[in-house]
Amino acid sequence: MTIQSEEPMNDRKLILDVDTGIDDALALAYLATFDDVNLLGVVGTYGNVAMGKAVRNTQYVLERLGLRHIPVMRGSSHPSWAASFIPDAGCAQFHGTDGLGGFGPDASTLAGMSDSGETDIPATPAPTCVSDSAESDMRSLISVGGYDVHDPHANPAADSFSLTFSSPDAANVPCSPVLSEGVRFIIDTVRRYGRNVTVVATGPLTDVDMALTAAPDIAGRLRLVMMGGTLTQEGNCWDLTAETNIIQDPEAADRVFHSGADITMIGLDVTHQCLLGGMATRRWRETADLRAHARLDPSASLEGVACSHRLSDPGTLRFLADIADFSIAANLRADARLFSAGMPLHDPLAAAVAIDSTLVRCLDLPMKVETKTGDFHGTRGRTVGDPEGLINPQAPRIHVALHVDAERFVDEFANRIDGIRR
Repeated sequence: MTIQSEEPMNDRKLILDVDTGIDDALALAYLATFDDVNLLGVVGTYGNVAMGKAVRNTQYVLERLGLRHIPVMRGSSHPSWAASFIPDAGCAQFHGTDGLGGFGPDASTLAGMSDSGETDIPATPAPTCVSDSAESDMRSLISVGGYDVHDPHANPAADSFSLTFSSPDAANVPCSPVLSEGVRFIIDTVRRYGRNVTVVATGPLTDVDMALTAAPDIAGRLRLVMMGGTLTQEGNCWDLTAETNIIQDPEAADRVFHSGADITMIGLDVTHQCLLGGMATRRWRETADLRAHARLDPSASLEGVACSHRLSDPGTLRFLADIADFSIAANLRADARLFSAGMPLHDPLAAAVAIDSTLVRCLDLPMKVETKTGDFHGTRGRTVGDPEGLINPQAPRIHVALHVDAERFVDEFANRIDGIRR
């Protein structure tokens, strides 16, 4: 990854908007192996974990990769439809409660980063008397992994949680109109570079939506590669219809789809074909052992040629193997039918497509997102293609990835992380 004071003309400029769990971390590691990728900044948002934890996880991963110079900014802490957010048990199952399979940073080790906590719920040190109606209204604005807290699918990552409110007025708290530093960064950078920079969104689309709402002028200049949605197969949420990133903020996703931006959707249709298995992580561990031995014995040599010095540290390579193995096991437990061969490389594939679009073949479709559940709406969070333009003839088309060169990508990903050409 490029480190420079002056920007070269031929580099590939990226902004990442992440909810750093395991596959977000692996995407960062993959990008770190490219000398001509210029990661201008990373925005941490809610999703797999709370926003504050996503920021800390991102900083931790970048530090392990030797990329602490890359700015990490705070994005949205909750979806556009809610006033607060609680991580759900589904994400904790696949990423661990810390987002990194239990291998992430301890909160106390990163000085200077304040913790936003697991939620963004207004609270006081001691409970305040609030009317039953006010508390009920406030609870209806709490997102638990994309579901209203009253929804039977709402399943918080914590076994129990309690709510206290600062005042009856808290029940009427609107979503904050104040733009986060991350959203401002997206706006400013797209205005500066246009489509010479690609925004890669691997979490909910709330930050992108806020940027487009606050600065409509960037819509025609925005190039977005997003991981989320599904068109031809079942989803990965409780109802098997919606996809996780979309269900977090369906309203935001629908607005982004209709913005007119240049959008490539990397959905479950292709990411579920790109599976990383235990053979790859075992190879990473073997390479880590070889590198550790070479450090102790100067006469020892590694077979092959190192692809990237970023992943030359044995501890970093073991860390990546640890988090990948956690995900491999979690996916196998969740669905042996789909994931017997390994974990899906959701976010790494989106990052890869941002720098090499030939990995996928797309169909250009008008897309919408269901924002309601009912007889005439389908299921909230479902991504719907409209090839004939029957729903909205004027709807802009987006690039929906439906075919992927899975073998080429998985091999390249595993080899780049390994760092040894065999």
